[in-house]
Amino acid sequence: MPEYLQTTIDKFTFKVATDRRYSGDGIWLQETADGRLRVGVTDFVQQHSGDVAFASVKATGTTLSAGDEFAELETVKVNLSLPLPVAGTIVEVNPALDTTPEVVNQAPYGDGWLAVVEVPAGAIDRVGLLDPPAYFAVMRSQVEQELNQQ
Repeated sequence: MPEYLQTTIDKFTFKVATDRRYSGDGIWLQETADGRLRVGVTDFVQQHSGDVAFASVKATGTTLSAGDEFAELETVKVNLSLPLPVAGTIVEVNPALDTTPEVVNQAPYGDGWLAVVEVPAGAIDRVGLLDPPAYFAVMRSQVEQELNQQ
């Protein structure tokens, strides 16, 4: 079970798991034991977007460049196109998404992962991913900015 950086702003509590890296778009990447990357969305993204009604991930075997859409989430509020922050090939899609897409809301850092991606050796080091404190600061800034616009 990961440790979290956590903040409560207004009536919302947001968590950032400390055992993975992040894109500024709120995509997390966690290295697996075999050197692949498990990919999902952050707690902030799932709370901000609303209840996930449908999740579509590109098929296993799909090779993507950094920035290409790897998944789409359809929620009660919006349709989200999710960019893959690294180049790689999808080697696994979370089977739970077919029958229980709401798992993305229930456990964004756990059972709500979206895909596993195989990346070229060393690719994770060359990408401008954020460590947990850096993403936490970005997320706090986004939340505070939205609250100020209300």
